[in-house]
Amino acid sequence: MPQYQELPCGGQELDIDTALKDGILGGAPELGDAMAGDGGKQPVELRKMMDELDAAGDGGGDEAVPAVFICPISLEPMVDPVTLCTGQTYESANISRWLALGHRTCPTTMQELWDVTPIPNTTLRQLIAAWFSRRYTRFKKRSADFHGRAAELVHGLRGTAVPKRQPLKGQARVAALRELRSLATNHQSVTKAIAEAGGVALLTSLLGPFTSHAVGSEAVAILVSGVPLDADAKAALMQPAKVSLLVDMLNEGAVDTKINCVRLIRILMDEKGFRPETVASLSLLVGVMRLVRDKRHPDGVGAGLELLSSICAVHRPARCLIVSIGAVPQLVELLIELPTECVEPALDILDALAIIPEGRIALKDCPWTIPNAVRLLMRVSEACTQRALSMLWVVCRMTPEESAPAALDAGLGAKLLLVIQSGCGPELKQQASELLKLCTLNCTSTVFISKCKLTKTIQ
Repeated sequence: MPQYQELPCGGQELDIDTALKDGILGGAPELGDAMAGDGGKQPVELRKMMDELDAAGDGGGDEAVPAVFICPISLEPMVDPVTLCTGQTYESANISRWLALGHRTCPTTMQELWDVTPIPNTTLRQLIAAWFSRRYTRFKKRSADFHGRAAELVHGLRGTAVPKRQPLKGQARVAALRELRSLATNHQSVTKAIAEAGGVALLTSLLGPFTSHAVGSEAVAILVSGVPLDADAKAALMQPAKVSLLVDMLNEGAVDTKINCVRLIRILMDEKGFRPETVASLSLLVGVMRLVRDKRHPDGVGAGLELLSSICAVHRPARCLIVSIGAVPQLVELLIELPTECVEPALDILDALAIIPEGRIALKDCPWTIPNAVRLLMRVSEACTQRALSMLWVVCRMTPEESAPAALDAGLGAKLLLVIQSGCGPELKQQASELLKLCTLNCTSTVFISKCKLTKTIQ
């Protein structure tokens, strides 16, 4: 049958089956035809292809998914399109749920349906299958090329390439590692190929006391890109010489390198055999705090806070070191400027440091503790409110005559009343009540009423 058939009006009509078979619509003949011939199996196979492409970040490749393939209800590509009497097409499962709810209108046009029976849109289903089949075939070919190139780079770095060659050195090694990092970062499936080629042992062996930062930064970036690290690899990375290199790069490397070093240390801390004293290093803690204070790089702030929080949780002696480098006033001052997702980890760290005497004294001596803690009440989350109340309780208990009036000046009274009247948990309300009582015991009733801005309410 010809691809185009002449119409009486002089135009041409495209024959869908012939176009799909000949690839005019971008179909992969062998896969598209096989799927088109099995209507019951097709949606399942098509969904598997879509899921694999999405997982790899290649849902449409260089091309956007055609709008006609998108269900107006879910805004996702359809696998089993059906058409209503209004001419609008939807994913079968989505429109079935709409009709099951008792709706008798078209979701897109809101026209009343004179026939509620959806009609399978076989033509569109074939087009969708052909388009994604082509995309899937290209994706698989690219993936095979990427995997092969990654394995080739690993063998070149190890000196196990065929034909036999010496391991890459100098700038050639750096260039190979940089290309390998790019592959691992942009194509997640490549990380498995790196591991299968012996890349983890190679990257671990490259880190040591005589490793240049150029090589070390690339190796660390690959290790945190998702390459699977087993217990042996983590144990090797926890050797003092390798940790020392990570600390050096954390203090002297570029921002991306610092972030990757922090992430690798955090990964190592999850290992059962991790030794807490490994992170009890002033140089490491100073480097992490520098990263946290660099507000130009939110990813670094979040990674640094997560590592500090983990260190406080697993190694209590390190808390004294964290306080000694001035972390408390620095974190307190940053609280108001941090991204919302970083506030809770920062408060967790301050809460852990407040357990030791040095941490409590640092909180009391910081001029920003009271005003910033008051500002955080009822702002981010209930957990943040609880942490902020704990900070205020510590400071007000230490010097009630001085701190309670200062807290009321900062607006604590009104905030505490708001907490008590809110839907927060009973423990949090009890904590707010006790702090409010402490404030009332350290100022006159007139001052308390004026500070809480309750005069108009009483009148």
